[in-house]
Amino acid sequence: MDKNIFNYINNIKNLSIPELEHVSEAIRRRILEIVSKNGGHLSSTLGATDLIVAMHHVFDSKKDPFIFDVSHQAYAHKLLTGRWNEFESLRQWGGLAGYTKPQESEHDYYVSGHSSTSISLAVGSAKAIRLKDEDGLRVPVALIGDGSMSAGMVYEALNELGDIKYPVIIILNDNEMSISKPIGAISRILSRALASRFYQKIKRKTEDFLTHLPDSATYLAKRLEESFRLITPGLMFEEMGIDYIGPIDGHDLASIIENLQLAKSLARPVVIHAQTLKGKGYGYSEGYLEHWHGVPPFDINTGQIIKKSGKKSATDIFADELLKLAKERKDIVGVTAAMPSGTGLSKLIDEFPDRFWDVAIAEQHAVTSMGSLAKEGFKPFCVIYSTFLQRAYDQIIHDICLMNLPVVFAIDRGGIVGEDGETHQGVFDLSYLSPIPNMTIFAPRDEVSLRDAIRFSADFPTPIAFRYPRGSFILDNLKHNFVNKKFELAKANFLKDSNSNVIFVGYGNGVGRAVQTANLLPEFDIAILDLRFLKPLDSEQLLNLSQKYKKWFIFSDSTKIGGVASNILEFFNKNDICIKLESFEYGDEFISHGKTQDVENNLGLSPEKLSIYIRSKIERI
Repeated sequence: MDKNIFNYINNIKNLSIPELEHVSEAIRRRILEIVSKNGGHLSSTLGATDLIVAMHHVFDSKKDPFIFDVSHQAYAHKLLTGRWNEFESLRQWGGLAGYTKPQESEHDYYVSGHSSTSISLAVGSAKAIRLKDEDGLRVPVALIGDGSMSAGMVYEALNELGDIKYPVIIILNDNEMSISKPIGAISRILSRALASRFYQKIKRKTEDFLTHLPDSATYLAKRLEESFRLITPGLMFEEMGIDYIGPIDGHDLASIIENLQLAKSLARPVVIHAQTLKGKGYGYSEGYLEHWHGVPPFDINTGQIIKKSGKKSATDIFADELLKLAKERKDIVGVTAAMPSGTGLSKLIDEFPDRFWDVAIAEQHAVTSMGSLAKEGFKPFCVIYSTFLQRAYDQIIHDICLMNLPVVFAIDRGGIVGEDGETHQGVFDLSYLSPIPNMTIFAPRDEVSLRDAIRFSADFPTPIAFRYPRGSFILDNLKHNFVNKKFELAKANFLKDSNSNVIFVGYGNGVGRAVQTANLLPEFDIAILDLRFLKPLDSEQLLNLSQKYKKWFIFSDSTKIGGVASNILEFFNKNDICIKLESFEYGDEFISHGKTQDVENNLGLSPEKLSIYIRSKIERI
């Protein structure tokens, strides 16, 4: 490690351009060193490094709100704000988060893990600065990737910002769009001219002067400026009332700094359009290569992913089976929101580009558009992570369930997702879906039942949702002799009878945890039920089992509030049945980041810890 790096970082505002370039290089080396060991977001954060170094050179992150959209690109920011040594713990339990987190540092303005929120946050902070009479003392700086510009929330914020015109600097990190060289060169010249201090001074004086002239003269004068804007990529922003600078080279520190200083001096909303290279500085990851966005540990010398042997992931099983079904039925269509690879839907988009779509970061649009397809007689699959489906809640209610349309919600990453932490844990879907009328909710427990779940839902006549975990199912159907019955509406699957009065009830991947825990308690003859359907419940089966089993333990990768145990208790209460029921779902708190096994162990939900606890409970009974 460069022994002078800390001196450079602590004195970043006074460094020369060559010294700042040295800082960028050191930061990229540090990011590669740690992400290759721990996994994490790579290409986006390497590409944004120079922009972030320039931000820290020009602004003060202790007082100027630095707002990172999604914030997976903020590793350089962490390294520049006193977390260089602690960076070893990135995404580990008890260590640094993979996203910005105010509890971690005073330099982190906001928690951010979902996209397209930065400009709204910047507008809000600009309003607060105005109300505190701190104009000129502080200015919000938002760094947003061009991918995040596909979400409608961005334009809601831009619309208001262009109206109120409070000082906000938006750095548009463009690492996917391509602008042809001739137009790009012209744009750079014109944009610099349009945003220069001289031009802005003349513009204001001209505007004041034109107010005293007849409308015809004003019209002719404005046409000249508008003719220049028409051949710049900033037309949209300018038309919304927001100044535009760019495109600039997002790796030319001198240019970035010059334009940040200029934007700061304007005291108005400004977009700086910076073009960057994803994966900058690491040859294997440079360019638009989706698999280098978020990576598991890899060999830094060869770029090869360090693969772990294991079972097939639930995502791969889902994609393979849906592809088979789509080949059999022309009415099967599907959508994802900017996660074609993560959800496995890329296979279907490649095979059937006219029937499966990636609509970018637009979950609301994804859900509502599938409503029309369902109304027209198609069978849509909305394939979205649990955490991201939260963004389309109104659309699920208003545009799907109110119409009672047969849309399938295939909810990936249900449960703990591990290192991405609080913003990505998929623990709320059961709680937010179960109150919605017309919605049916169920879950498979293993590979065989997941394949069956896809086909069952494809024939279902009304809205239906099923979830499956990140990675593989806990339960390996090849190692157990459980009968895997075909899904029937509101029918649970009783896996194991017993002579005791204790029953384990599992839901989805929770069935595997129930089985693992029961295997550690061989001295107790414990019954096991795969609940299968949360809504509607298997009322007949539950009533029958309540006559024999008086102590119930619930296993599900979901929150307790509005979760599986809550729904069962409500059912029992409605039927005047008194049962001792204990839930091993998640408590009323956001769940931190770390390897899934470490997270569950620290929550007391590993089979080993559960078995110790349950043994003591049963013995007391």
